[in-house]
Amino acid sequence: MILKGNEDLRVVKTIESIKSAFDELICEKDYEKITVKELCDRARINKKTFYHYYETLDYLLAEMQTELSSSYIERIKDYSLPEDLDKVNREFFLYSAEQGLAYEKITCSVTYHAIRNDMVENVNTVGWSKSAKYQKLSDYEKKLLMGFINNAVLNAYRQWVEDGKKLQLEEVIEMTNRLVLGGVNGFFK
Repeated sequence: MILKGNEDLRVVKTIESIKSAFDELICEKDYEKITVKELCDRARINKKTFYHYYETLDYLLAEMQTELSSSYIERIKDYSLPEDLDKVNREFFLYSAEQGLAYEKITCSVTYHAIRNDMVENVNTVGWSKSAKYQKLSDYEKKLLMGFINNAVLNAYRQWVEDGKKLQLEEVIEMTNRLVLGGVNGFFK
């Protein structure tokens, strides 16, 4: 349940407890191994309370995906693509660095491939929908371009995380921008 700000304090605390417990469990194990019972025990609620707010764990995960992608989209809403791709990439890395371990796991782990793809698709749709250059591309060209950008940026982020974030974030952003902008600028020539 996405909170709107006018809920009773008990509801807010319950939802926050559910989300916090879910976040912790994501950090500890693969999604398929998380159970509603385990989540409820961790959140200190009963299963009936969980099911009052969420039909399944999948709904909770989908809500988490929506919240994460919406927050990022809010940060990049004023940028134009492909012209501001360097700024969008920078925001991705800054936003990602601000998130916790659960976000890293969702972004980097094979287990969360489907939910990550939903997040990427949502961001791409919103981010590129206003681009006149992008709209002129064929479906094949759009898929090729998005595949290149998404793979390059996500792989750079994953590698940075896997390497223990040893490189300074600014270095990673700069390298990724050189790689992605070189390819995208060449693509649109």
